[in-house]
Amino acid sequence: MHPPKKILVAPLNWGLGHATRCIPIIEGLMEAGASVYLASDGRALDLLKKEFPDLPFFQLPDYGVRYWSKKIVVNVLGSSPKILIAVFREYFLIKKIIKKNGIDAIISDNRLGCFSAQNPSVFMTHQINLKLPSRFLQSVARKINFFFFKKYKICWVPDVKEIPTLSGQLSHHVSLKRVRYIGALSRMKKYETPNKYSVIAVLSGPEPQRTYLEKIIIGQAKKMSCSFLIVLGKTENKEQFFIGKNIEVKSFLTSEELNEAILSSDVYIGRSGYSSIMDLIKLNKPAVLIPTPGQTEQEYLCEHLSDNDFFCFQKQEEINLEKGIVEAQKKGGIKNNYFTEKKVKAAINELLNLCE
Repeated sequence: MHPPKKILVAPLNWGLGHATRCIPIIEGLMEAGASVYLASDGRALDLLKKEFPDLPFFQLPDYGVRYWSKKIVVNVLGSSPKILIAVFREYFLIKKIIKKNGIDAIISDNRLGCFSAQNPSVFMTHQINLKLPSRFLQSVARKINFFFFKKYKICWVPDVKEIPTLSGQLSHHVSLKRVRYIGALSRMKKYETPNKYSVIAVLSGPEPQRTYLEKIIIGQAKKMSCSFLIVLGKTENKEQFFIGKNIEVKSFLTSEELNEAILSSDVYIGRSGYSSIMDLIKLNKPAVLIPTPGQTEQEYLCEHLSDNDFFCFQKQEEINLEKGIVEAQKKGGIKNNYFTEKKVKAAINELLNLCE
């Protein structure tokens, strides 16, 4: 009998979305009999450690992006030397981890340096074609992206290939070979639960924008009578308190706790990150989505999905929760089925077979 294959799963620490969408992949690997190792940094690693406390983990370098401007491209360009240093550091660290632990394959969710020339490496992303405000910058960024993509054996896209797609131009019409569309990914599960809250607001993403959104939502919620649950997305503690009679605040919820909290709420409020959108589709939940200012990917997703009139979208500087909640309930969410377990299992089996 062959020993189980050792697979390293390494999501980017950029908000919590990259880590959360890796959860069904990790569960699928374990169901297939693989031994899973975790690698990341910051809140992303904290989340995975809470979800899988028995799995071994490794600390990877922080990419060092600092958000001093409202425009994400300015922040990334300003932090690009630190990012490149972190990418090279994690590449050499991954080599050591592979050698010391006998890792058979790697799944990287948007971590550019988590690959190996000797071991099958998967790059998971919904952003093959980066969206940037300048054509020149977009062209340069895509060339850099493709340079790293080619270091990987396979590219997994958490979306369907057929129209209507969730990611639109971000991950379709691409010239890359060995792209696998594995269907949407979500840690959430749909089931019946009693209603408890009028609104759940889930905060995530980079600082200081996460804190800005927190202040806006709490400020407007105080003036409303409906019940709010606000989840701060802070994995470093587990505080719980009330603001007035109608606002309950929790620092962090596990996947199961968040799943139940969303299902027991009438409307969801949060960022328009791709992983959040996949979760909402899985639960068929009405939502007010607010893109992180200057984050072109989230702004594009809003435009792309608004063409199909699925969710209510509001800019951060124009938030009107009372109006948005009513509009979200009218739209009702997305009922299309973008989840295909067979494709996820097939992708995992293909990777494990490459380890032979």
